[in-house]
Amino acid sequence: MFSKVVTSGVVAIGVLGAPAAFADHQSQDWQDDSYRAGPSYDYAKVISTEPITRQVRVDTPRRECWTDTYYEDRSYGYGERPGTAGRMILGGLIGAAIGNQIGHGDGRRAATVAGALIGTAIGHDAGSRAGGPPVVRQSVPRDVERCEVRYETTYENHVEGYNVVYVYDGQRHRTRLPYDPGERIRVRVDVSPAER
Repeated sequence: MFSKVVTSGVVAIGVLGAPAAFADHQSQDWQDDSYRAGPSYDYAKVISTEPITRQVRVDTPRRECWTDTYYEDRSYGYGERPGTAGRMILGGLIGAAIGNQIGHGDGRRAATVAGALIGTAIGHDAGSRAGGPPVVRQSVPRDVERCEVRYETTYENHVEGYNVVYVYDGQRHRTRLPYDPGERIRVRVDVSPAER
């Protein structure tokens, strides 16, 4: 009789405790599933967006050309008049012939050489005095194009990012982004237990 009562009591305790244990198990499973699901995401309204700029130096190459004028000395005409060489030869021959008529022996030879030299000089002078174009020297301008690469320096503002102010769940937040998010921004919502 006592054993039946004890057995019935154990069974009753087991039956009554089963719903609580089952509920605890379900609660634990729900917490595990929620943990495995990870954080959720939502969208927040953007209040303001301010670009972050930095001034950058830009050197642009430009090829510049200009014209320089130089002067060259040029000669027109001839250094000797026409026929001067012929007159020099003829004068040398005549002078040699006349010198050959003077003296005897070595004196005659010396007179011949002297006559040739004198005749050549006379022929040269005669040719220079004769008609013909004179020698003309003139400075002539010549244009030369010169080019070089020069750099033009300018400064430009480059956008490096944006300071963004947004509102989520009634609270204002500030962040920096490398792009302009527009009217709304995607935010990560993470719920965790508070400490006591």
